[in-house]
Amino acid sequence: MTELINRHCVPCEGVVPPLDALAIAQFLAGLTGWILDEGVGQGEADQAYCIIKTYRFKHYYETMAFVNATAWVSHREDHHPDLAVGYKECTVRYTTHAIGGLSENDFICAAKIDALYAL
Repeated sequence: MTELINRHCVPCEGVVPPLDALAIAQFLAGLTGWILDEGVGQGEADQAYCIIKTYRFKHYYETMAFVNATAWVSHREDHHPDLAVGYKECTVRYTTHAIGGLSENDFICAAKIDALYAL
């Protein structure tokens, strides 16, 4: 995971193909608690893999601090997750919409968000 934390996202606007199952499994093995999900999008043509993790907190203000820190990382990396925010939890979902699947950027950001949570 340390290797991913030290990397930065690169633009992949339709130039980079989505990761294959083997690459996804290798990247996922370096993360803790993230799960692979298929089915982002509205219709069958929009189906794409994503990775998801739910973070739990003791207090609402901790949840919001995490959300704000996640927004800061997302801005710095120019790669933005979908967030579902509740009172004491935040679910983070990464996929690379521009390529219709997962890219290395998703795993880089997931590692950085994990590091935030560890603080």
